[in-house]
Amino acid sequence: MPTQAAHPGRIIETPAPQGPVAAARAGAIVIARHGEPALSRKVRLSAEEYRHWWARYEIGGILEGQSPPDHLKAAAGKAATIISSTRRRSIETARLLAGAREFDTDERLIEAPLPPPPWPDWIKLSPRVWGVISRIWWWLGQHGCEESRGQARKRAAEVARTLDELARRGEDVVVTAHGYFNAMIGSQLRRLGWRCVKGRGYKYWSTRYFRKA
Repeated sequence: MPTQAAHPGRIIETPAPQGPVAAARAGAIVIARHGEPALSRKVRLSAEEYRHWWARYEIGGILEGQSPPDHLKAAAGKAATIISSTRRRSIETARLLAGAREFDTDERLIEAPLPPPPWPDWIKLSPRVWGVISRIWWWLGQHGCEESRGQARKRAAEVARTLDELARRGEDVVVTAHGYFNAMIGSQLRRLGWRCVKGRGYKYWSTRYFRKA
């Protein structure tokens, strides 16, 4: 059954390679984190305030005036396919990389949830600290009504299979998505026989280059 990557107004089918195509050297998979978001982190918030802050972060874009690092622009220039998550900050990042070219979006690439623990309002922390605490809280199984860790892992496995099928055509693929979920995709790619040959930090615009082992 073909795997699909969604794009507004069209669907790109990625059938599993067959015959000579399957035997060719696989392309590279480059997974990048989006650019720096416009929403300021220079605030101190309660758990409930952080929940609302994160909701605004999820619909916001990136700061104006940013330029992708040269190595990522070069990778995107060589890639046959560029895919972003459906979040605005990821789409704007992909647009900076793609220029006038079309790129695809896939809702499966959105970030794993960050539900904060129900701590009292007098505890005020920065969004960065809340992000760490909320990720640990979620990782321990406290997800409320949101996606669980097991469900996110399954989603990451589906994405990894799609990327594997695309790259096995012999063409490079660039993905612009989100910090923690990118790591989850990388873990699933390793299960499929890919290895990270180059990593460039964990901050905004950070990248991981994967090659078939």
